[in-house]
Order: sequence, then C-alpha cells, then structure tokens
Amino acid sequence: MMTQQEIDRINELARKSKTEGLTEEEKIEQKALRVKYINSFKESLEGQLNSLVIVEPDGTKRKVTKKQ
Repeated sequence: MMTQQEIDRINELARKSKTEGLTEEEKIEQKALRVKYINSFKESLEGQLNSLVIVEPDGTKRKVTKKQ
C-alpha cells in the first residue's frame, strides 16, 4: 500500500523532471516509487475484481475468474 507521502514524492519528482531535470539518485528513486505504485494499483484492482459476481441470464451467480 502506498502512503500519501510516497504519492506526493512521485508527483514532486515528476514536476522536477519537467522543469530542471533529475539527478541519477532521483531517477532511481522515481523508478522505484513508480514500480511500487503500479504494484499497489494492481493489487487493489485484483481485490476489487475478486469481489465481483456475474449474474447469468438464468439467475445463477458465479465469481469472476482469471482468464487462462
């Protein structure tokens, strides 16, 4: 789970990269934070999808499953 401070830092680094550029350390930090953000987003989306139920036309219900 991403903290608000980490999200704020991602945004701060993005603004800085557009205006004045980033140092190598900041580029590494930005990449690591972006990977963490994407992984957090994927976990959240998967949790939401796992709670979905499909109602068939005949009224039966089934859980959403991963596509093979």
